[in-house]
Amino acid sequence: MTDTGAAPKLLLGEELVSPLHPVYDGLSADAPVREAVMPEGYRVWLVTRYDEARAVLADTRVAKDMYRAGELYTRHTGHERPIIGGALTQHMLNFDPPDHTRLRTLVNKAFTARMVERLRPAIEELTDELLDDLAGRDHADLVWDYAFPLPISVICLLLGVPREDRPLFRTWARQQAELLDPESAEAVTDEMARYLTGLIRRKRAQPADDLLTALIQARDNDDRLNETELVGMAYLLLKAGFETTVNLIGSGVLRLLCNPDQLAALRADPALLPGAVEELLRYEGPAVMSMLRFTTEPITVGGIPIPAGEFILVSMRAANRDPAQYPDPERFDITRNATGHLGFGHGIHYCVGAPVGRLEAQIAIGRLLARFPDLALATAPEDLVWMEATLLRGLLGLPVSLGRAAPAADRTPPVRHDGPEAHHSTPDKSPWYTRRTRST
Repeated sequence: MTDTGAAPKLLLGEELVSPLHPVYDGLSADAPVREAVMPEGYRVWLVTRYDEARAVLADTRVAKDMYRAGELYTRHTGHERPIIGGALTQHMLNFDPPDHTRLRTLVNKAFTARMVERLRPAIEELTDELLDDLAGRDHADLVWDYAFPLPISVICLLLGVPREDRPLFRTWARQQAELLDPESAEAVTDEMARYLTGLIRRKRAQPADDLLTALIQARDNDDRLNETELVGMAYLLLKAGFETTVNLIGSGVLRLLCNPDQLAALRADPALLPGAVEELLRYEGPAVMSMLRFTTEPITVGGIPIPAGEFILVSMRAANRDPAQYPDPERFDITRNATGHLGFGHGIHYCVGAPVGRLEAQIAIGRLLARFPDLALATAPEDLVWMEATLLRGLLGLPVSLGRAAPAADRTPPVRHDGPEAHHSTPDKSPWYTRRTRST
């Protein structure tokens, strides 16, 4: 292999697994990009500096089409990379222009700022219901009892899933998060695809005021989403909207509890909350690594030449802690201007659900802190267990002592948007990630 001028090659193994991602902290000081070798033995280029990360994420010569990526994977390794999910994989996150452009245009026509803002009262009601259930208890697991049920209820509400079917989505969300064997994963995705296909059929026959109906009706001249694309988009909203928000709420509350000065500042001035969420996305964002991308022609990143047909990974965690972009990046500061962070990505694949995620995090964290002024960790931070994954960082549990509960804010009686199973049954305490690792 010829000398490219990059930093020494990095052999990737456990370093790819959360919470071991801190191994990337400080890498941006060595070089903007370096060669790395994945556990399967093929080469990738790891981008760690902020400017170069933004450039790569927006570069039209860097692609992510899953079919072409599969062909390249086979060429590099000699093995096929299985694609699990069938119709559920047919969404814009897995495609490049012009297919991506067409899908994103249609989705943007349905996923409007007005629709997101209309969710606010419902998210507030769902949040208050969960907090009501916690009031009177001494202890809780904030992942299972709070961060987990809220976003799945919001996604179901957004898509217009009937109340009686919503417990199914909670089960599927947990199963999708587990590191299942290929056969089990295929069975779960087949079940989800069948349900979503039937739900779309019902929405066609009986349109409603929800996002799924809006997606069905979205039109760009004579163009519409076909059946397979509708199923794939519904799945993407479910999976992406659920996983990132659960992890943002859980990790965000932990970070605040571990920084009493920042927590006190936020309690003293709730107007800091929007900026605090942006700093959480920068410092402890759930998306720590990009999905695998590849070069379609030779490019240069930070002065380092990368040939065509090479895989690229972008470490959003390292880029968000680049001192050239964020001074003193290892300091968690809710008053920092964290504008421009890569917590929701960048470029054409920037998260379409980012406004909903921000709104949920602000409401969930703000109302939790207001309701439980004595909230505290019930275990040492080093004893917390984190999901073992390559792209996401999230807790498997967050045991807390609740202390006294402040009186509920004055509000009209909540209209329940979910079945009683979602909030009042004993949570299933089985881990929703089967492989686990302790924090370091």
